[in-house]
Amino acid sequence: MNPSIKKLIPHILVIIGFIIVSMAYFSPLLEGKKLNQSDIAQYKGMSKEQTDFRDATGEEPYWTNAAFGGMPTYQLGAQYPYSFNKMLDRTLRFLPRPADYMFLFFIGIYILLIILKVDWKLAIIASLAFGLSTNMLDILSAGHNAKAHAIAYMPLVLAGILLIFKGRHIWGFLLLAVSMSLEIMANHFQMTYYLLLLVVIIGIVYLIDAIKKKQLPHFFKCIGIMIIAVVIGIATNATSLLATKEYTAFSTRGESAITVNTDGSISEKQDGLSFDYITEYSYGILETLNLFIPRFMGGSSLESLPEDSKTVEEVIKLGASPQQANQFVQQVPMYWGDQTFVGAPAYIGATIIFLFVFALFMVKGRLKYWVVAGIVLSLFLSWGKNLEFLTRFFIDYVPMYDKFRAVSTTQVILRLCIPILAVFGLTQLFNNVVRKEEKLNALKWTSIILGGITLIILAFNNTLFNFESPYDTMFIEQMGVDFVKAIREDRATLLSEDTLRTLILIALVAVLIFGYIKEKINEKLVVAGLVILVLFDLVGVDKRYVNDDNFVSKYLIDQPFQPNSADQEILKDKGNYRVLDLSGSPLNSARASFFHNSIGGYHGAKPKRMQDLFEFHVYEGNQAVLNMLNVKYNIIKNEGNLFAQRNPYANGNAWFVDSIQETRTDNEVILYLSFLNTKEKALITPEFTSNLKQHTFKKDSTATINLKSYQPNELIYESKSSQDAFAVFSEIYYENGWKAFIDEKEVDILRVNYTLRGLEIPSGTHEIVFRFEPKVIKTGSTIVLASSILLMLLILGGIFYEFKEKNKT
Repeated sequence: MNPSIKKLIPHILVIIGFIIVSMAYFSPLLEGKKLNQSDIAQYKGMSKEQTDFRDATGEEPYWTNAAFGGMPTYQLGAQYPYSFNKMLDRTLRFLPRPADYMFLFFIGIYILLIILKVDWKLAIIASLAFGLSTNMLDILSAGHNAKAHAIAYMPLVLAGILLIFKGRHIWGFLLLAVSMSLEIMANHFQMTYYLLLLVVIIGIVYLIDAIKKKQLPHFFKCIGIMIIAVVIGIATNATSLLATKEYTAFSTRGESAITVNTDGSISEKQDGLSFDYITEYSYGILETLNLFIPRFMGGSSLESLPEDSKTVEEVIKLGASPQQANQFVQQVPMYWGDQTFVGAPAYIGATIIFLFVFALFMVKGRLKYWVVAGIVLSLFLSWGKNLEFLTRFFIDYVPMYDKFRAVSTTQVILRLCIPILAVFGLTQLFNNVVRKEEKLNALKWTSIILGGITLIILAFNNTLFNFESPYDTMFIEQMGVDFVKAIREDRATLLSEDTLRTLILIALVAVLIFGYIKEKINEKLVVAGLVILVLFDLVGVDKRYVNDDNFVSKYLIDQPFQPNSADQEILKDKGNYRVLDLSGSPLNSARASFFHNSIGGYHGAKPKRMQDLFEFHVYEGNQAVLNMLNVKYNIIKNEGNLFAQRNPYANGNAWFVDSIQETRTDNEVILYLSFLNTKEKALITPEFTSNLKQHTFKKDSTATINLKSYQPNELIYESKSSQDAFAVFSEIYYENGWKAFIDEKEVDILRVNYTLRGLEIPSGTHEIVFRFEPKVIKTGSTIVLASSILLMLLILGGIFYEFKEKNKT
């Protein structure tokens, strides 16, 4: 057999093993079921109109009117021309979702470790630990697919960087360019941003090392190669990046247009998210121990109670039947941390944590420094408001940090770094050059530190912790002190059970390592034992939160929302109008968007001006604002039943006004809307008045303006008026892409009433066309095509050069 092919056989078998593990964990996929992901249901609601339009016409609309009154689809799965990296990505993700993401988790870090010269058997351990860490499963369960996607390609980006530093410039350049292209394509810039923080740490460590070794020319040569590779990788995503940058200014992630509060008082103008919003999901400092003990803080916000629950017993004492008691306690939180909601604990695994601490004693050099620094930084940042001085420093001084929320997600870096260092510790364990005494010393101190922590918690948890939850006060008022005491006993039980579990696992790992050092067990048995322990450890915890019960029929996923009685009544109206769903939280649900053109929706970056309208007017019940948004129906809940409430006063798709009132600022506009008659008057700010020929209009009582044709990216109206007129359209103003034509002659669109479009229309009969033709798509597509061709040529050239050099050798 060819030696090269023989070398590939273990890796092929590993890949097959990763496929088996991925499909085995998500085995209901084999029955045609799909994972029920809440965020994906919301995404389907938001993107329904664009998907239907694409399926019907084969065209991409790049705009939807189904959510927030209207917004670009750039963050809703828009498909761009020349997306060759997506073709590669789809090839790599050949398994059904979400097994495809788990497979990417495994294979990415495996490739990284193979490039770092780690034995393939040890690389398996790190791959399983990374891909099966409980938070990764929680990400998939919640439907944060873009986040999972970006995390999966992180190891490949690191592999390219480290390969370049190792002197393999061509292969490192190609790998970095391709992996960076895939990383950006995943479209979760928060995760990519955190990766950048880790890369900066790596750069600092290598710079210090280069200074010590007097190798600065080589260091800067490597940096230059990396910059070119990254630029090419970014350029292959130019369309999505440019479109996202453009939309960011329009969204809640951009600078606010107003500096007043709802009562008219001056507020602080913000460029980015607020401190409270950024740190809402701050990881507790004490909660850090659930990296090692899964239910240290009670597990998830929906954690099941332990067997022989004291809480159930207490409810039965209060007169409830066992069945009633079990139903009631489902509302009782076992989680006693401070985070708003926790889908699953951020458990990394007792087994891998033991190996990591062992590695801290065994591994030396640059890798240890950047890994540990990355772990410490990510952990400290995840504490958010619990380490306020550091968080505020990053918000105030580190560029773009204030654009992202949920600081606890910075822990993605430590979830990546801990398994890497852990297997390097094993490499040293199996290295015969390392003295046996050094190995025994590392094992001794690891066992003392982790065993000691575990034993102390197990023995004194009731003394060390009070198990108090922010919700306990409410339960004391409703159910009494004894009831809350029972809850806290159950929380203590969960902690004790998992602490004992952790103690057993680390004891087993210690026994394996000790047996190897004493030459009682060979390397293969140790590796096999560790693989089994990692699987048992992580899968055992993961299945508490993501299991077969999370899968439902394919139909329910493809049709995540079913029309209720209110929807059915509204859908009888075949006109063009908007809906406000008041049956829930309109700005946190895409349910209405699945069936109607809604002014609500679900997105992490909402259109800023629409959110302002909600905060200043919609939540206050300002009917005039709802009228100008053409809200013809409200969905309301009354005594548990849903009703469609028709609004007979909606302004319609377009209407003529008598006059235009110029205001000095957007502050004035947002406040004046409180008492504006939107049917008679429109508000405009100074930047648009230069295009305005007159401010008052003699309205023709017989004048009409009607919507004749509707597509999300093209609206055609017909206007008839014997006088020059000004029309307001109940469409969201977005300056980058929307064009207006009167009888095929382009005219300027004016922003009126804070967020709508307005046009001056000459007398007579005219056809008015609004067409969405974003320049950013054309510009970005040209850059993508050119950079993709360049990257393909470089790949072919690099492969040719490497094989040529190999043949010479």
